[in-house]
Amino acid sequence: MTKSRTQLIRIVFGAVMAAMVFVVTMFRFPLLGSKVHFANAVCLLSGLLLGPVLGGTAAGMGSMLYDLFLYNEGILNLLITFVSKFAMAWVCATLFRAFGENRRKPWNLVLASAAGALTYVALYMLKTAIYGAIAGNAWAAVVSKFPASIINAGAAIVATPIFYGAILPALKGAGILKELEQVRQ
Repeated sequence: MTKSRTQLIRIVFGAVMAAMVFVVTMFRFPLLGSKVHFANAVCLLSGLLLGPVLGGTAAGMGSMLYDLFLYNEGILNLLITFVSKFAMAWVCATLFRAFGENRRKPWNLVLASAAGALTYVALYMLKTAIYGAIAGNAWAAVVSKFPASIINAGAAIVATPIFYGAILPALKGAGILKELEQVRQ
């Protein structure tokens, strides 16, 4: 395949992953003062499939666009969302890539997913603490958001390897996986 075709496939697949993050974020349910969803698993999947930079960008863009269109968030919150979701996918993809030939082993998928999910929890708790401190109740804000954040992280850690295993044969069969892995960053 030509380099331009490979780049086009990666860009289109990145856009598809961003759209998937956006759509999956809509399916959420309230729990313990927050909302639980599988969008974090799709963000991590973006990192696994597209690598740190493009996967992180897809995760950040999908989440940021969700906040923009459905919550009309201010620019600061949009940037925080982009950076935290980018970081989650970037950490997951970087660790996944560091495993080399063993990266597709189930425990390595779980470890990469856990690292990414916990990165997001840490960044979200930092944001919550800062916003809570501004409002005068940092600990209360963190305590109220932490349980749902950990549940979301746990769901993502379990779901991401399952999603990856489910989609991998289709990507291999279509020849897309080969294209995605050629220029992985």
